[in-house]
Amino acid sequence: MPAVSKGDGMRGLAVFISDIRNCKSKEAEIKRINKELANIRSKFKGDKALDGYSKKKYVCKLLFIFLLGHDIDFGHMEAVNLLSSNKYTEKQIGYLFISVLVNSNSELIRLINNAIKNDLASRNPTFMCLALHCIANVGSREMGEAFAADIPRILVAGDSMDSVKQSAALCLLRLYKASPDLVPMGEWTARVVHLLNDQHMGVVTAAVSLITCLCKKNPDDFKTCISLAVSRLSRIVSSASTDLQDYTYYFVPAPWLSVKLLRLLQCYPPPEDAAVKGRLVECLETVLNKAQEPPKSKKVQHSNAKNAILFETISLIIHYDSEPNLLVRACNQLGQFLQHRETNLRYLALESMCTLASSEFSHEAVKTHIDTVINALKTERDVSVRQRAADLLYAMCDRSNAKQIVSEMLRYLETADYAIREEIVLKVAILAEKYAVDYSWYVDTILNLIRIAGDYVSEEVWYRVLQIVTNRDDVQGYAAKTVFEALQAPACHENMVKVGGYILGEFGNLIAGDPRSSPPVQFSLLHSKFHLCSVATRALLLSTYIKFINLFPETKATIQGVLRAGSQLRNADVELQQRAVEYLTLSSVASTDVLATVLEEMPPFPERESSILAKLKRKKGPGAASALDDSRRDTSSNDINGGVEPTPSTVSTPSPSADLLGLRAAPPPAAPPAPVGGNLLVDVFSDGPTAQPSLGPTPEEAFLSELEPPAPESPMALLADPAPAADPGPEDIGPPIPEADELLNKFVCKNSGVLFENQLLQIGVKSEFRQNLGRMYLFYGNKTSVQFQNFLPTVVHPGDLQTQLAVQTKRVAAQVDGGAQVQQVLNIECLRDFLTPPLLSVRFRYGGTAQSLTLKLPVTINKFFQPTEMAAQDFFQRWKQLSLPLQEAQKIFKANHPMDAEVTKAKLLGFGSALLDNVDPNPENFVGAGIIQTKALQVGCLLRLEPNAQAQMYRLTLRTSKEPVSRHLCELLAQQF
Repeated sequence: MPAVSKGDGMRGLAVFISDIRNCKSKEAEIKRINKELANIRSKFKGDKALDGYSKKKYVCKLLFIFLLGHDIDFGHMEAVNLLSSNKYTEKQIGYLFISVLVNSNSELIRLINNAIKNDLASRNPTFMCLALHCIANVGSREMGEAFAADIPRILVAGDSMDSVKQSAALCLLRLYKASPDLVPMGEWTARVVHLLNDQHMGVVTAAVSLITCLCKKNPDDFKTCISLAVSRLSRIVSSASTDLQDYTYYFVPAPWLSVKLLRLLQCYPPPEDAAVKGRLVECLETVLNKAQEPPKSKKVQHSNAKNAILFETISLIIHYDSEPNLLVRACNQLGQFLQHRETNLRYLALESMCTLASSEFSHEAVKTHIDTVINALKTERDVSVRQRAADLLYAMCDRSNAKQIVSEMLRYLETADYAIREEIVLKVAILAEKYAVDYSWYVDTILNLIRIAGDYVSEEVWYRVLQIVTNRDDVQGYAAKTVFEALQAPACHENMVKVGGYILGEFGNLIAGDPRSSPPVQFSLLHSKFHLCSVATRALLLSTYIKFINLFPETKATIQGVLRAGSQLRNADVELQQRAVEYLTLSSVASTDVLATVLEEMPPFPERESSILAKLKRKKGPGAASALDDSRRDTSSNDINGGVEPTPSTVSTPSPSADLLGLRAAPPPAAPPAPVGGNLLVDVFSDGPTAQPSLGPTPEEAFLSELEPPAPESPMALLADPAPAADPGPEDIGPPIPEADELLNKFVCKNSGVLFENQLLQIGVKSEFRQNLGRMYLFYGNKTSVQFQNFLPTVVHPGDLQTQLAVQTKRVAAQVDGGAQVQQVLNIECLRDFLTPPLLSVRFRYGGTAQSLTLKLPVTINKFFQPTEMAAQDFFQRWKQLSLPLQEAQKIFKANHPMDAEVTKAKLLGFGSALLDNVDPNPENFVGAGIIQTKALQVGCLLRLEPNAQAQMYRLTLRTSKEPVSRHLCELLAQQF
């Protein structure tokens, strides 16, 4: 852009600005401005025509006055006239005035558009850039309609200057953000992608910003950008700081462009092309390696640029969630930042590690930093960093460290900032329930919560305690004893009184044998709190008193005296008055048998999903409590924990813990009522929707009983959906999408994750299998703001699969609102061995257009593996028995991923077999055994995996009692390495 010469300096403007700055008061400034406005107005209205210099000077003065906060109601036409000047400085001032002062609805827009059109057609790059900047700054719909077709043409024209291309790309981006419907998608889209190969780095930077925005709505149109973005990123990452001198920022080559390219790649799944993917992985590894190098400068700008690229790289690694080595390395790199002196880096490291904790590959690596995170929770000065530390502790918690994390969070709660206390309380309550192996510990934890932060313990939390105590016989006596002791404290929170009143009213008889907690002592202890409580708590205590009359007849006279007191019978609160009158009459009139019937112990609460997690999610915002956060661990937790809120409703509520996509959860299927006396409760905070309670003593029996339909006489059976219509046959649906096999292979060794995602729909999967039965939850998330109509997902059995695999599906709502999610439950039974997975067909209408896709459902024969432990002698004996040629399948193949023993071990365990130690003479080899459970028969399976790190090869050998199973399992497992 040409510099302004000395002759273009406007002395009158400089004098005016100096006068304004020298004003001693506001009144003096206004007086000087009014004088100048009068002078300018007279000049514009005078008979003598002004030259371009004078117009420019007076327009500049008007612009300065406007920037001081004064209204300008004239001079617009003079500014428009400046646009027709051939002098750059005059044209520049005209465009500046229009960009700042002209309203998008102004009557002058047409005149301005004509001037802009002339400049765009002039082929003068300086004038073209000024016009493009004006379009972007005004950004009105009328301007968009006038130039939306011209700007793409200028952008991709071969004779356009680099500066013009930059301006055109950013101008088009501005128009697209303001009015997406005005920007046409046509032949130019493919040519825009090729701008990523442009020699000018500024053009590439502007093009990346434009493509990133466009591909979010039309990803398929810009899919070719992946390889070009990877190629450009590779050239930047591998270049030295001297190679890109004009775009090197404090020894970091093109940091802004690198970050933009990494963000662009996060709009797509991992590259399908192996060469492109390999090059990208190499780039990511290079960035991680450079992070370990000593800094080339001590200036903060150098570290900021370097860390910006690093964190965006880690975000891309987390987004792909497919490279175990990179995930673990990213976690270790973030771990180094946890003790960095820069607060912002510690904050970002904690935030990123929260996401890494949800990956099955990096969860264990995240757990190694637990001591550092706990120390951050205790010592950090910044409350936002402490909050992120609490979030990370919540995300990394599992059965192995639950007691330690809950203990530390309780200790921190005593001094925690008031702004985050409620959130900490909810998290402690969730973790205590989810990972409680001893319910006395759970009761102690919740009572400690009430003691430490009673004001922040919501109803949802203490409701859960009452429900769990009511539903578990083994903890009732302990809970009564513990709450009785807690109530003896001089200062007792009202929530503690509520919990104590309910538990002692139901189970106070279990501790009445001790003279220290005799019935009169219990009553006097509760009644000593009565007058200090709110109306709601006093109403609860009155119900406790009438329960005492049934449990402890010796307290009847005392309690009737309390109920008969004038303060109760003539209470100003209608609820308290009515309860006192009715309870007094009931205790006086009813016989002992009637009283015992009316006031009998509360039955176990019917199963219903918890609302504690829902409350946490509402507090944190959408996506805060995604089920993916915990989907990879503790799948056995369905045999412990759970319960419901003590409310009369038995209607199931939506569970945020089943919100796989981070969207609004859809209601789960209705659950049958809990059997009275059941030993097991459901873990409503487990990864999937709530399972049903079982009377059986083992987790296996509990799981198998879940799959039974509601009994005909069950009230909930009446709420079950009628049998769905017959599924369409394979001939009624289209072929599976091209990447169906690749998506299926992702789930061979894991049971949860995102099965499919495009710009409209996301499909998540969570499943669990036991013996020959399985249950799968499919989560369909509408990623758009438009409702899906006629939404119909169906499961299809190709070929003879109907006789090999039985799949029962539950219907879902035919409409899926924008941003919402619906859930579908599938009950699966393996009848006999099978080789082909069932198909999932999803059909719906979006914006009046029919949409359909067909996927392969991630149900493979290895899902029905039962791990089998055996000694070395038994293994070799069985190995020899399966020595027929048709019983063995062997494959020698090259490693597709880095050979890591821990990752290999995790994949074999995820495949379903048990890993046998000290069996193979070579300690580097892996040996496994298991039994495939089907309804018709059991198929024994032995496997041996021999890695050769030097040659980067594997040899996999499987022996089973059925030839097709051997070959199929060998193919499935070989694809994982």
